[in-house]
Amino acid sequence: MPRIIQLAVILVLGSGSSALAENPGADWLTPAQTKQALKAAGYTDILKLEADDGHWDGEGIKDGRRMKFDADPRTGAVLGEVPAE
Repeated sequence: MPRIIQLAVILVLGSGSSALAENPGADWLTPAQTKQALKAAGYTDILKLEADDGHWDGEGIKDGRRMKFDADPRTGAVLGEVPAE
């Protein structure tokens, strides 16, 4: 494949991935409210929080360990969590 076509494919695919980023829904908790709920669930620090596939997705510190989590967008409740690698 000629380099110009490879570059065009990379640019198109790269720009498409940013277009797929989600925005929080109108009925979602704000990031600040979600962080407060996560802290009540034992997280001492929230390192990342973003909307993804209909829920909050993020990373934080819990019990001294870095964890990845999914949180309910309307309550902030932790839906699942795993140690971050």
